[in-house]
Amino acid sequence: MADTARDTGSEQGSGLDQLRGAFKSFLGAQVENLADKAGDKLGDITSGLTGVAENGGVLPKAGLRMIQGDSPFKALIGEKAKSVKDSVFGKVKEAFGGGGGGKGRGSGTTKVMNIIEVLDVGIPIRDAYDHWTQYEKFSSFTKGVRSASKGKDAESDWKVKVGPSTRGWKATTQEQIPDERIVWTSEGAKGTTRGCVSFHELTPTLTRIVLVVEYYPSGFFEKTGNIWRAQGRRLRLDFKHFQRYVTLTNKEPEGWRGEIRDGEVVRTHEEAIEEEEAADEEEDVEDDTDDDDTEDEYPEEEDEEEEEEQDEGENR
Repeated sequence: MADTARDTGSEQGSGLDQLRGAFKSFLGAQVENLADKAGDKLGDITSGLTGVAENGGVLPKAGLRMIQGDSPFKALIGEKAKSVKDSVFGKVKEAFGGGGGGKGRGSGTTKVMNIIEVLDVGIPIRDAYDHWTQYEKFSSFTKGVRSASKGKDAESDWKVKVGPSTRGWKATTQEQIPDERIVWTSEGAKGTTRGCVSFHELTPTLTRIVLVVEYYPSGFFEKTGNIWRAQGRRLRLDFKHFQRYVTLTNKEPEGWRGEIRDGEVVRTHEEAIEEEEAADEEEDVEDDTDDDDTEDEYPEEEDEEEEEEQDEGENR
């Protein structure tokens, strides 16, 4: 009996020892797991702080501004606004090929904006053309053209407003043929353009005007505005203002009737007017000559009719 009791006690002791050992192992595993998680969290925090320090984050810069005397609110808002601005500029720069580490389009590539508009005006083709050549009057009936003035020979100076910005342009007429077309190029601090406007007679009192423009923006605002086609909408609206003005005005246009080819004036306005007046005089002389020929075309028949009338009178 004594031996049996001793064996039972040893078995119970070994079972408790196993349970105790298993419990210790479990606690050790849990402690190790918690330690690993804590280490990961600490690593993330350290990495984040390192990134902020290396990249010049908002908080360190805001802290520096507070040390220099700015209020905490002003410092934080100022640095946050600057961060947003830099982010937007970076995205726009990438969109136009200026960023992205050479990926996508090349950094020197500029996106061209193509503008094509067609309008019909209820006036003769000569009047439509003459109105278009009166650049100085554009600012009186359009919203985009602030001023326009003719310079030397084929050059002209323009100030154009798109959105909140006003830009200056130096334009050069490359080709100008009266009542047919005008081709020009222009350069400004924030972009360049190439354009052509042509005039087509549909009827003696109806003219079609076709406007084609290539626009190459180069400034930050111009490239940003190009995303939502601000320049194209401005030109389209001013083109319609031109249509309204020339259709409803009672003023006779005094256009420039000279001719330009390859950027050089080959016929001045005065020379063109003299040639037109000389041509009109020749037409008047020809018309008078035709009238005289018509009157003298049947003189013999008139004489015969008079003689017959005299003979009939004598017979009576």
